[in-house]
Amino acid sequence: MIDRETVDRIYAAADIVEVVSDFVTLKKKGANYQACCPFHSERTPSFIVSPAKGLFKCFGCGKGGNAVTFVMEHEKMTYAEALKYVAKKYGIEVREKELTPEEARRNDDRESMMVVNSWAADYFQHVLHDTDEGLSVGMGYFRERGFTDATVRKFALGYCPAKGDAMTMAALGAGYKEQFLTETGLTIKRETGGYYDRFTGRVIFPVYSISGRVIAFGGRVLKTSDRTAKYLNSPESLIYSKSHSLYGIYHAKNAIVRENFCILVEGYTDVMRMHQTGIENVVASSGTSLTADQIKLISRFTKNITVIYDGDSAGIKASLRGIDMILREGLNVRVVLLPDGEDPDSFGRSHSAEEVRAYIEGHEEDFIRFKTRLLMADAGDDPLKRAALVTDIVQSISEIPDPIVRSVFIKDCAKSMDVDEQVLVAEVARKRHSVQYDRQTGDFLRSMQAQRRREEQAAALPASLKGVTAGSSMDELEKEIVGYLMKYGHLYFEHKEGRNLVKFNVAETIFSDLRDDVSIRNPQYRALYECYEQHYAELGEGVKVPEHYFTNHADPLVCNAAVDILTSDTNYVMSELWKRHEIFLDSEEERLSELIPRVVTLYKSKTIEAIIGKLKESLADEALSEEEQMSIMENIAALNEVRTRIAKKISRLIL
Repeated sequence: MIDRETVDRIYAAADIVEVVSDFVTLKKKGANYQACCPFHSERTPSFIVSPAKGLFKCFGCGKGGNAVTFVMEHEKMTYAEALKYVAKKYGIEVREKELTPEEARRNDDRESMMVVNSWAADYFQHVLHDTDEGLSVGMGYFRERGFTDATVRKFALGYCPAKGDAMTMAALGAGYKEQFLTETGLTIKRETGGYYDRFTGRVIFPVYSISGRVIAFGGRVLKTSDRTAKYLNSPESLIYSKSHSLYGIYHAKNAIVRENFCILVEGYTDVMRMHQTGIENVVASSGTSLTADQIKLISRFTKNITVIYDGDSAGIKASLRGIDMILREGLNVRVVLLPDGEDPDSFGRSHSAEEVRAYIEGHEEDFIRFKTRLLMADAGDDPLKRAALVTDIVQSISEIPDPIVRSVFIKDCAKSMDVDEQVLVAEVARKRHSVQYDRQTGDFLRSMQAQRRREEQAAALPASLKGVTAGSSMDELEKEIVGYLMKYGHLYFEHKEGRNLVKFNVAETIFSDLRDDVSIRNPQYRALYECYEQHYAELGEGVKVPEHYFTNHADPLVCNAAVDILTSDTNYVMSELWKRHEIFLDSEEERLSELIPRVVTLYKSKTIEAIIGKLKESLADEALSEEEQMSIMENIAALNEVRTRIAKKISRLIL
């Protein structure tokens, strides 16, 4: 068995466009990629790959899934084999073995820490919005900085009370264990006894994973003190690694794909300000040096990065080496230097989105030219400094994997630095040869150690899945039910009970109506239903179960059903003609009070019809005794009464 942590690393590293491109020629179309489906014959492309969602879907044959399930289906591999294939592509070591009790506990601990962080994020938001201290201190700070309530809500900002242990005591009172409060870094246990909230008296910035789970927090102190760090972050833990995370990536990924470039800034408020201005393809390294893993995270969505530097930043030269890593990954890097005294936060506050975009477009320059110009100004006429400059620039150019791009920069730098072009060509070649020799040697040794021994081909999917069709009304109703769970299970709707409006949770309504006498029949939807029910029980009522729980699930039944639902667009797009005549339709979410009771009632009716049909068939058995026949007929009569009541209810719901 491959442990959950390794599986998570594989899914995090897998770029679905790169994986699918190993087998299919993809063409970019808008935010997605398109091709003729590799699973059936077609002339018009209906196979779509979404890098933002990490999914593929064929609207011709209906196949869909993630990077791992694509390899399973295309190469006819088992799930474990497909995981190993993707892991090898991204250099991830897989040690397949049975989980020890310690490893199983570790996986459970990871999930528990995620749940604690989710609770803490909700708690911090509650304190910010619903307490006097939060409103006066926390919201006062954000409003003073010019952030709107919408921006505060969007980034789930919060506030931790100044009373030293208020958050910890609330968490313990809610049933969360001390172990996970301390391991996530939310709580510090005093040596003298008692607890201390790590972020006490600070405004809170939740840090999200790429899939939208809260993995860490940043806190800013509001009182200036030489002894207190201005910003404080969650410590490294089972679920959080600074080098693998980027602030804002969850909120920015769709915009990055849409704009086909990513803006890299330094801090939390820089990201928030750009979003509030209307520019959303922005992430931050949160004050840490850029790492290779962070660059790979960005490269999943675009190959173009624009780095914005503060106008008076003293750390520009120190950060240049980190940008060499971006070049090494084959990405295109451009640099924008803001006016003196400005940072992205202040600049965005005093300029509109159009003005910010215009400034970026008018002042960005490629990294090599920017670096050359910056270092040449320091070198002046000093020959030793100029020689060091040439060596530095050659190092950056040698990192670029594309030979044509390297050649262009060599010519450009030879002119600007007044150096013989052939000297630069030879030096770049020497550096690249040295690096490639080291890498090839390492690759050879790793391949010798990890020679693959594949077992006999196994079926990629269970046989039960291949017999499933989506044509029957029962299947459609089951798909609708699990679809409502995935999309809206955490929400509430109001339903009229007599003269009163009563509030119902979507998931609890579905579970309570179907729990006793009805079970989902379609294997795909039943697996997804049970998976949702399990996570719902763990997370609690009103907490959204993240989509990646299903799209990255080890069970292909769950994964394929989730992809099918997420790629089925059931919402109508309002036409301009209707808008001009002021004819508006409620969205699916706004109609939950109508849709949920109706689909559950219809499904129960169909289920009872199916049961009655089977009972009637059983009456044809001549071996039945008279008592058995009478019992069956009584059951049919009782079910018919239920069906009549349900029919009346359906009529009322539809009317």
